[in-house]
Amino acid sequence: MSEEITFGPFTLLANERLLLRQGVLVELGARAFDLLVILAACPNEVVSKADLLARVWPDVTVEEGSLRFHIANLRKALGDGKNGARYIATLTGRGYCFVAPVSRSGSRDDVQSEIATGYPQANLPSRLTRMVGRTDDAAALSTQLAATRFVTIVGTGGVGKTTVAVAMGHDLIEAFAGAVHLVDLGALSDPGLVPTTVASMLDLSLETGDAISGLIAYLANKRILLIFDTCEHVIDAAAGLAARIFAAAPQAHILATSREPLHVEGEHVYKLAPLACPPDDLELTAAVAQGFPATRLFVERAAASGARLDLNDADAAVVASICRKLDGVPLAIELAAGRVASYGLQKTAALLDERLTLLWPGQRTAPPRQKTLQATLDWSFGLLSEFERLVLRRLAVFVGHFSIEAARAVMTSASVDDALVFGAIDSLVTKSMVATRPAGASMRYRLLDTTRAYALRLEVGDAELTNLASRHATYYLRWLEETGAEWPTLSSAAQRSLHLAGLANVRVALDWCFGPNGNTDFGIRLAAAAAPVFLSMSLLTECHLWAARAILALDDTMRGGHEEMHLQAALGVSLMFTRGGRDAARAALNRSFAIADEYGDALDQLQVLGPLQMFHLRTGEFRTALRYAERC
Repeated sequence: MSEEITFGPFTLLANERLLLRQGVLVELGARAFDLLVILAACPNEVVSKADLLARVWPDVTVEEGSLRFHIANLRKALGDGKNGARYIATLTGRGYCFVAPVSRSGSRDDVQSEIATGYPQANLPSRLTRMVGRTDDAAALSTQLAATRFVTIVGTGGVGKTTVAVAMGHDLIEAFAGAVHLVDLGALSDPGLVPTTVASMLDLSLETGDAISGLIAYLANKRILLIFDTCEHVIDAAAGLAARIFAAAPQAHILATSREPLHVEGEHVYKLAPLACPPDDLELTAAVAQGFPATRLFVERAAASGARLDLNDADAAVVASICRKLDGVPLAIELAAGRVASYGLQKTAALLDERLTLLWPGQRTAPPRQKTLQATLDWSFGLLSEFERLVLRRLAVFVGHFSIEAARAVMTSASVDDALVFGAIDSLVTKSMVATRPAGASMRYRLLDTTRAYALRLEVGDAELTNLASRHATYYLRWLEETGAEWPTLSSAAQRSLHLAGLANVRVALDWCFGPNGNTDFGIRLAAAAAPVFLSMSLLTECHLWAARAILALDDTMRGGHEEMHLQAALGVSLMFTRGGRDAARAALNRSFAIADEYGDALDQLQVLGPLQMFHLRTGEFRTALRYAERC
């Protein structure tokens, strides 16, 4: 066991038989100390009563009552159960489990590096270096998840649901031997894609039209933690899938985040409250203010943005007032704190008052917290330059993460060069309007969901929208053409995660192309380029959808060309695996091969002969399958 273990405000020095709370010695009896050492050494694992009795009282026969007595004393010394703190959970009939997040001696960076190396299959994004005010939430969630297997974190937009879920994933990655997978549902617009997206993230190839059944069969005996992030806009599909997994896979654990509960069997809801703020009737000093997580977050984020905020008693009252007006929502607090470096604390508070008085009347009877965030976004948007506003609106065309190359392709024009784009994005990142995420040696960017929804509501002319969507579609067509060969070789969840973010933007482009104001001809090209990618990622139903839609849109000038050849081949393969040996699959593959044969291109013919041979093999037409194999 490591020499030093820390959890919450405690430090456990096992070799020295010391327990410290913020540097102050905690008095513990010998048996209680031994119990703590055993439980803390294996967090999130159940230790049976028999095992504890044998290890703490090796040469003495004692009753279970003695064990319960010392566990009770240990909990009392730790303050277990006070102010939401949870350290030791009792699992009836099984034993005890230490549920608080722990870190062992050595830096957290070293630990996280070892975890990343040892568990490359996990796809968790980086956790925050410091998560303010959520230690008790993390401990309580660990208790619930260990005991129930299915927890949904529910809270308003911007309250930190994803942040807590990612932190939980990192805390539990060792307990699940690396089998921790985050599925970002925020990039989906079609609820029908939820099961196939989960399967694709697990690198699971499903040769059936019933993706849910195949997924459940795979998970039936797996010990795994699935984190379904941002469920609210696909809630029916996410709820149905989670309920079936919970019922059919007894070792699978599910942690979901949503603005509303899933309301299905097995779910336990954890409501993530806003950060606590100092009450307005409190005699507030700087020292007292720092004891509240909302004010502590404000001060830390203001300092991180470059503000020199030496908090005194007068400043503490201003900060507390700002946090109360922002209802303790972390995202809103961070947006406000980011302005202190430019405007100072007093002016920031004044600007906030001017922007929010109409939306927050004195008597508020439980207003939706979204209004609080909306008001903050209104205010933050008002502080942007005209060009920054233009860039923010254009960036809203992206869904999920995007690269700087993608942003340049959409932004640059005869009047807007690279330098202007780089400068505006850098400013938006600084102002907390655009989030960043490292991806290897490069950086990915993203508008938070609430920020993107806000930007999409801004008025833009039809010509501007058409030009923006066209540029976006053009970039992702080129991206598909450049990365198409990489897709079948993606072996890790992290690699698939980056590519799936691009694929989400391909879906947005396809929706526009085949929409009322889109470019159908371009959509046909995009669907043809996307089809082999959908197939390689086992997104068969989606492949069938777009291939069929593009084929129906073909006109005389494009019929019989390369696009139709690729689309018919993709349609045939997707039908073959999702609906069996139907005539439609045969007709699509034969049509594709006829076009390839007419062109006389050997590579095109080869790409269709393989699926044809497989189709006839699957339908029992072995002589025909042999003929196609020989021709290959």
